[in-house]
Amino acid sequence: MDLYDVIHRRRDVRAEFTGAPLPDEVLHRVLAAAHAAPSVGLTQPWDFVLVRDRARRDAFHAHVRQERETFAATLDPSAAARFAHIKIDGVREATLSIVVTYDPQRGSPAVLGRHAIADAGLYSVCLAIQNLWLAATAEGLGVGWVSFYREPFVRDLLGIPVGIRPVAWLCVGPVSGLAAEPDLERHGWRRRRPLTDAVHHDHW
Repeated sequence: MDLYDVIHRRRDVRAEFTGAPLPDEVLHRVLAAAHAAPSVGLTQPWDFVLVRDRARRDAFHAHVRQERETFAATLDPSAAARFAHIKIDGVREATLSIVVTYDPQRGSPAVLGRHAIADAGLYSVCLAIQNLWLAATAEGLGVGWVSFYREPFVRDLLGIPVGIRPVAWLCVGPVSGLAAEPDLERHGWRRRRPLTDAVHHDHW
């Protein structure tokens, strides 16, 4: 696929995972693409935890269900009705999960380029996630970012050291297909705004 096709075909996958095996060489290419991302001060502050263990995934899934209920309780009736039809994770259906973490101490004490922007390291991790996502799309895989979790829970579940943040729990694997439009648009949660609304010239 052309790079622009990959960018526009990318979807946050929930329901389309098949659970089919993911060849090691394909997973390696995807992770290598993520690891090739730019990073502030060349710190590469990310790590990738590959989660295949069913018990851990089931425990995370139960936690996600609880957080979904917590969020749903904050919604007005109309929003709650829309949200009820939205699937928020593919933890059990995906072939594996990849948890991407951030180590703010990597490269310390003098991280070139981070002295004025403390979050530059976190931005670097997000670049690695985007690389991973686009590479997976180019390989015909789906990726779903699960954000209904509490960081301490994931840290305890996976034995992540104190001080290292779990930034993203990604469900990854072969899919039956990628939807023509994002799930949140299809379910009427939100619509994308046009590019013209996001572009400013010389000042806001």
